Amino acid sequence: MSHEKYLKPSVIRSIKRLDLRAQFIIRGFMHGLHSSPLHGFSVEFSEHRKYSQGDDPNDIDWLVYAKTEKYYVKKYESETNLFGYLVVDTSRSMGYTYRQEMTKFEYSICIAAALAYLMIHQQDPVGLITFDKQIVKSIKPKASRKQLGEIISILSNLAPTGLTDISSSVTQLAAVLRRQSLVMIFSDLLGDIEKILRSLHQLRHSGNDVILFHILDEAEAKFPFHGQIDFLDPESNENITANADEIKIDYINSINDFKNRIQRDCAKSKIDYVPLDTSIQFDKALIEYLTRRNGRR
Repeated sequence: MSHEKYLKPSVIRSIKRLDLRAQFIIRGFMHGLHSSPLHGFSVEFSEHRKYSQGDDPNDIDWLVYAKTEKYYVKKYESETNLFGYLVVDTSRSMGYTYRQEMTKFEYSICIAAALAYLMIHQQDPVGLITFDKQIVKSIKPKASRKQLGEIISILSNLAPTGLTDISSSVTQLAAVLRRQSLVMIFSDLLGDIEKILRSLHQLRHSGNDVILFHILDEAEAKFPFHGQIDFLDPESNENITANADEIKIDYINSINDFKNRIQRDCAKSKIDYVPLDTSIQFDKALIEYLTRRNGRR
């Protein structure tokens, strides 16, 4: 069976532990890169340090062992020395799904966990920020295995329950970052798009690399509804009844205009825009991410 089949969100959803999901996604993703020019982040050799429990045995320098009969591992550092932040929207609307196995939130944290796993494996420091109406949790970037465990633990215990103010949270983030960073944002971007785009410009113009993962439910992206439907706003609880067949064309045009507007605006500011829906396999999301990331090197 092809590895792609295992990377469907419906399959990943059956793996209960988020750390195992992340490893499963990354392993399948790397398998898919065997014939690809992508090789992840570039790193360079820095120095040796003593092997300690939890280190990857594959990193042991056997030439040093032959000379000293002691175990040392090669220590690497990122050529760019760029800090990464995973920034996750925990607002109530992220908890929506229509017929997919995963909500937008579950889909987002799976990609975020996989990226944390990938970055730390390649010695890139990564931190985590969660937000709804404001920043709720924040941990500084590190490249240790302990950091990965902390990120996975926080992501595993999050729930999309709050109201949202994306622009305010991103503005707050731009103000607290003390160094230029790679900022990876996961959100459905449901809010005042003018304010959201202005806040993203501010974050980018502060010198940060920004990758915007725009996560929609498959139903939000493709509108598979028919007949009379009650639509409920998960944050305001506002209810609207409409004939889905009558509004489908207008809705599809509107959602495409919405995404195209974000894409054009992000392109002007050199923000990487990655539109996804919850039916898309995870390897496609990660290949998109690494393509963007490597293009900036």
